[in-house]
Amino acid sequence: MHYTLHQLQIFLKIAETKSITKAAEELNLTQPAVSIQLKKLQDQFDIPLTEVIGRQLYVTHFGAEIAITAQKVLDEVATINYKSKTFQGILSGKLTLSVVSTGKYVMPYFLSDFLNQNKGIDLVMDVTNKSRVVKSLENNEIDFALVSILPDDIQLQSENLLENKLYFIGNHNASSGVQNNNIDMFQDFPLIFREEGSATRLVMENYLHRNGLQSIKKMQLTSNEAVKQAVIAGIGYSIMPIIGLKNELENGNLKIIPMKGFPIQSNWHLVWLKNKSMSPVAEAYLKYIRQEKSNLRNTYFSWIDNYTI
Repeated sequence: MHYTLHQLQIFLKIAETKSITKAAEELNLTQPAVSIQLKKLQDQFDIPLTEVIGRQLYVTHFGAEIAITAQKVLDEVATINYKSKTFQGILSGKLTLSVVSTGKYVMPYFLSDFLNQNKGIDLVMDVTNKSRVVKSLENNEIDFALVSILPDDIQLQSENLLENKLYFIGNHNASSGVQNNNIDMFQDFPLIFREEGSATRLVMENYLHRNGLQSIKKMQLTSNEAVKQAVIAGIGYSIMPIIGLKNELENGNLKIIPMKGFPIQSNWHLVWLKNKSMSPVAEAYLKYIRQEKSNLRNTYFSWIDNYTI
């Protein structure tokens, strides 16, 4: 057999996406190029790796086994590359993180300089919902996670990176009906919620419960971006982390509405399992964070201080 690493990489992406078109997009290749490499790999086996039923591509049981083995092969090749760089005195390896969805506005700024200083490091970062982040922590699948609310059923260690301020937000026409921060008016506003399990959703529900308020629930959306666009369109209001609203606040598409009890503040925490055995890359990153987090906060997030009510 004469399959190549390139063919294994392409097949793995096909197995992951269940689509030649999507695999081609994610690999920045043309669809014909991916199809050709899949055929070349398939020609070396008598048993089908994939099958098409209707218009849907499926990976066969045999193909799934080949994908598992291919992943192991590619992981070993990556290990060879990392070890080669290590012997040259270059810090190398994988840094794996899981980040709650709103954390995508935070985490890149606490990574960019570190990665630029250490070209031998490959970053694997999953931006997902809170429950998947917690599961990744519990299963010890990642080096670090970024959360705004610490899970209370896992033993963790943490570094506080940045304050997380949440405000009552409406679009550019929204604030005219609010007077004197009257909290009783809050329940007159149609609210847009995040999905169940979201940390932002939990903050909203806690605020309503703590103040004995009912809400006109307008809709439930599964991402901060979707909530943002719905508020801009005037569908309703929401309680949102300011971290993802910089441009919209500056251009006037969104407004902070003065309301008693706001901002609601928590913190963005970089967390990892207590007593976790860290890789050299993870240890180096944690050292970097402890040394530079204040400078990074002042460099990239000082604009948050401009918004007070």
